[in-house]
Amino acid sequence: MKLELRGITKVFGTFVANDSIELVVEPGEIHSLLGENGAGKSTLMNVLYGLYRPDGGEILLDGRPARFGGPGDAMRAGIGMVHQHFMLVPPFTVAENVVLGHEPTSGGLLDLASARRTVREISSRFGFDLDPDAVVEDLPVGAQQRVEIIKALSRRAEVLVLDEPTAVLTPHETDELMDIMRQLRDEGTSIVFITHKLREVKAVSDRITVIRRGKVVGTADPSTDQTELASLMVGRAVELSLAKEPAAPGEIALSVRGLSLEDAAGTAVLDGVDLDVAEGEVLGVAGVQGNGQTELTEALLGLQKDVRGSVRLGGQELVGRSTRQILDAGVGFVPEDRTHDALVADFSVAENLVLDQHHRAPYGSGPVLHPAAIRERATREVGEYDVRTGSIDDPVSTLSGGNQQKVVMARALGRDLSLFIASQPTRGVDVGSIEFLHRRIIAERDKGTPVVIVSTELDEVIQLADRIAVMYRGAILGVVPADEDRDVLGLMMAGYTVEAAREAVAAGARTTDSQLVDEGEIA
Repeated sequence: MKLELRGITKVFGTFVANDSIELVVEPGEIHSLLGENGAGKSTLMNVLYGLYRPDGGEILLDGRPARFGGPGDAMRAGIGMVHQHFMLVPPFTVAENVVLGHEPTSGGLLDLASARRTVREISSRFGFDLDPDAVVEDLPVGAQQRVEIIKALSRRAEVLVLDEPTAVLTPHETDELMDIMRQLRDEGTSIVFITHKLREVKAVSDRITVIRRGKVVGTADPSTDQTELASLMVGRAVELSLAKEPAAPGEIALSVRGLSLEDAAGTAVLDGVDLDVAEGEVLGVAGVQGNGQTELTEALLGLQKDVRGSVRLGGQELVGRSTRQILDAGVGFVPEDRTHDALVADFSVAENLVLDQHHRAPYGSGPVLHPAAIRERATREVGEYDVRTGSIDDPVSTLSGGNQQKVVMARALGRDLSLFIASQPTRGVDVGSIEFLHRRIIAERDKGTPVVIVSTELDEVIQLADRIAVMYRGAILGVVPADEDRDVLGLMMAGYTVEAAREAVAAGARTTDSQLVDEGEIA
């Protein structure tokens, strides 16, 4: 199916989100829509999917005008969409989610057998390996995304919109998704790939359209240089590598000894973790997602109970303290899941910027808030962090994912800190904002703050860190310099000790952060 958008305009109050946008997606093409967060990419696709009605322009499918009163009309016309935040019912099974709203019946009763067959057929066709009876909330995010794709394909989508589909995926899951996209394209499905990640765009696209502040500013070929694409997105020259001075570490500020934690089944998710972080240095924590990084950051913040071991900050023991006490001790925290753990969706941007300080002067006294101080802080931080919002009074849920992340980072870095911990600090953030946030993290380091960064993006860890700790199955396999060979880091993420990884690389072994080896000298 050929998709054409002609002069699409969408206005919210005085804000022009889409300004006469022209876009053509050919049959069997992966067409990437590249732009900063807040550029208008998702708004445009929500117009296409019938979630918004355009204020101008028209949609054509195979040359015929189409008007959608809602997503149901779009789906019937052959448009499918996988949203950045999945539209799934967690307690339902895969089969139940796939047919939700379009339930097959037999004799007036729900025909779940038919739903299971649909899931098995599509799973087999694309190698998804999904159990129709698996409960969605028990699935990893990569598998949940496949459920969303099956939903769209089960309704015979000929144009599939993927809105920031890799924002919550590991590198390996991202590679798997790209393989799926290529297979869909080869079978004739048109794909609109919304993203801000230059490497992914170059790897999978047939054509690229760049949007900036609601307007199309250019089209490009996948062979286009990353720096040129970044400049088109942002409207200025962008440094894709982080320039920083060498660290000048001071005294050890954070000392972790024997930190251990078991899950409900009695399995060790933290296994005797020992770490030291000095004033004025960044310790990067690398590892494949699910190897204890989340539990480590939560244990440091007092969010995990039944933790054994010691966490001393400036000589003061943190284990046993409440999360509020730890935050009040000057710990800034950016959790990996901003939607569930960092923001209150219905609260305003201004309110979210003081969530961890609303009980303290100047923002509040006990239960009484001080609105003027809260608004002053919000106005300052929104300007400083370039948060794209119509008003500081808008619900934070109305912001794009990247702008929500800026709010979280601004809140954590907007006060004097004794320790800064960030898990996936730039997840879902565009290239221009990544540059800015990375500079802010290094500026915090240069103030003398000890910094702990956890990221599944190995490039990010290497750029930010002064030293790198590699986690595997809840344990620290080793701490290495930031200029350690990338292949050594990859092998350590697969379970090699430092020494074994270096020997293997010296002998010619190679790995990448998206395809880790499954065998070797495991720690």
